[in-house]
Amino acid sequence: MSGQKKWVSLADLQKASGVNPEKNGQQTGSVYSTESGRLCPDCGQKADACECRARKREATKPTGKIRIRLEKKGRKGKGVTVIEAIPLAEPELQALAKALRQHCGVGGTAKPGIIELQGDQRDKATAYLKSQQLI
Repeated sequence: MSGQKKWVSLADLQKASGVNPEKNGQQTGSVYSTESGRLCPDCGQKADACECRARKREATKPTGKIRIRLEKKGRKGKGVTVIEAIPLAEPELQALAKALRQHCGVGGTAKPGIIELQGDQRDKATAYLKSQQLI
């Protein structure tokens, strides 16, 4: 190509650089900005003020059946008892997780809608949840 220039449209340049013309020049793949900190990859707002993740958390409502399972994948062979779909609000879920940890005598954590207990605690957890009339 000696001496020939290739003309490129503005839309092609914007696509190649990752800028979305519908979002007034905002980059679509940006997840961190020095101006505002972390950004939500879905809506582009600040991570603290993101509304789409709060909606996702609300959308994962319990089905009515509490599921208790033993999970070993991704944990280097160590078993973890996972209790899902508990129909409680966050403070009550934290209190239930603490009571379960004390009852089973193990460590664990509470995440939104999930309680994790270290080791195979399925029988003890089931008995405790039945005594509390949650199952």
